[in-house]
Amino acid sequence: MDALTGLLDGPRARGAFLLRMVMEPPWAVRVEDRAPICLMSVRRGTAFIVPSDGGEPVRLGPGDIVVARGPDPYTVADAPGTTPHALIGPGGVCTTLHGRPLSQDMVLNVRTWGNAADGATAVLVGTYLLDGEISRRLLDALPPLLTVPADTRTRPLLDLLDAEIAQDEPGQRVVLDRLLDLLLIAVLRAWFARPGADAPGWYRAMGDPVVGAALRLLRRDPAHPWTVASLAAGAGVSRAGLARRFTELVGEPPMAYLTGWRLDVAADLLRESDATVEAVARKVGYSTPFAFSAAFKRVRGVSPQEYRGSPRENHLDLPDRQRRLPGGPPSVRLTP
Repeated sequence: MDALTGLLDGPRARGAFLLRMVMEPPWAVRVEDRAPICLMSVRRGTAFIVPSDGGEPVRLGPGDIVVARGPDPYTVADAPGTTPHALIGPGGVCTTLHGRPLSQDMVLNVRTWGNAADGATAVLVGTYLLDGEISRRLLDALPPLLTVPADTRTRPLLDLLDAEIAQDEPGQRVVLDRLLDLLLIAVLRAWFARPGADAPGWYRAMGDPVVGAALRLLRRDPAHPWTVASLAAGAGVSRAGLARRFTELVGEPPMAYLTGWRLDVAADLLRESDATVEAVARKVGYSTPFAFSAAFKRVRGVSPQEYRGSPRENHLDLPDRQRRLPGGPPSVRLTP
């Protein structure tokens, strides 16, 4: 199991927000949907992504792909100085800057939205709204905006997504979800493989013959009663050698990493399954619900029961369904 496989093999897009945006200049759309990840690719024309923090605008040409990591807002426009005329809020709700609904006014076709059917610019948009805590390790490793230039490896996926996004066949949502997953993996693989990439410690460590072996053991079976000695035996090195090299590459000792990984897995199980707290505790290596609850509250500040019952960010407001952009489903999230 390599680094990306370990992080992306669990989450899956389910009813992701997908559309083709077609625009004739001048145009600008302010995005404040707080989505953890949004992928955009220009199919024709050009577009600019303008960060809200005053950073340099990012220019996109045909085939270029940008990944915007939320929750920070940004603007997508024909030029950096164009004033936004539309606002995208949580759940894909689209309004003017003064709150008047816009979604239905700008529907052009199935999952196609914009101000002109034959506009000079066409942009594919795919948005994830995910709850999975395991993916948080990946999100934290990404910059607010990352760009992957047009490439022969991503072009076939973009062509297929472009062809499928306006279709309305049986099973279409599943097809689009899987295409978006493939595109995300291709983009992140290209991003981390680029020259001079500042990859996070856990990503670099996966390629180390010693620490990578230990990480795979922990990820494969977090419930096992691991010790530094048993991990070292599995990796074929001394206990002291593993502890030193693991801490150097990953940034924390093996047992601290294991605790964090167990609690991340547990958080997903609490959110996405009906398993009891006792069952979750066993699945992640705690002998008693009390020990698990104490560890969970120490790290997250709430008990497992409180965490399970707390409101999820990015849930859609069902009464606003008719005001969403085309393609915005009743529920949009990544689930493990």
